[in-house]
Amino acid sequence: MIEERAVVVEVGDGHAWVEIQRRSACGSCAASEGCGTAALGKLWSDRRIRVRAIAEEPLRVGDEVCVGLADGVLLRGALLAYSLPLFLLLAGALLGQVAFAGAGEEPVVLSGVLGLGLGFLVVRVLSKRFQDDSRFQSRVLRRSAGVLTTGVLSQP
Repeated sequence: MIEERAVVVEVGDGHAWVEIQRRSACGSCAASEGCGTAALGKLWSDRRIRVRAIAEEPLRVGDEVCVGLADGVLLRGALLAYSLPLFLLLAGALLGQVAFAGAGEEPVVLSGVLGLGLGFLVVRVLSKRFQDDSRFQSRVLRRSAGVLTTGVLSQP
């Protein structure tokens, strides 16, 4: 399960809206000073994401919680959002090439763009369908105890 800390900003019946601080894994390596990816990570690091999560226990605004998402959900969502439109783009272009063999490139490009648009439409319809399915939603797992500070256990 993918877990992340969040702060409750709104409470509803059976759910809570939480804000998650966007973090980047970039910036900790030695090349981060000259890396464009690390620079973009710093640029977007101040952003907060607002997410609706299923909450089975009563929460209050300001509570720090741990939010989780099932392991395969993120991968399936990314595959759906990226690969389906790309596949339909290529399928549309190939179909256009076969159907309009002697007409030039314009019909092939147009049919590819139509396939891409169809892919985006299918992704939108499927995402609306999965929107209320609890298997694909994040959940509040527990209240966080806050940041633990560690000290020296023994001194010489």
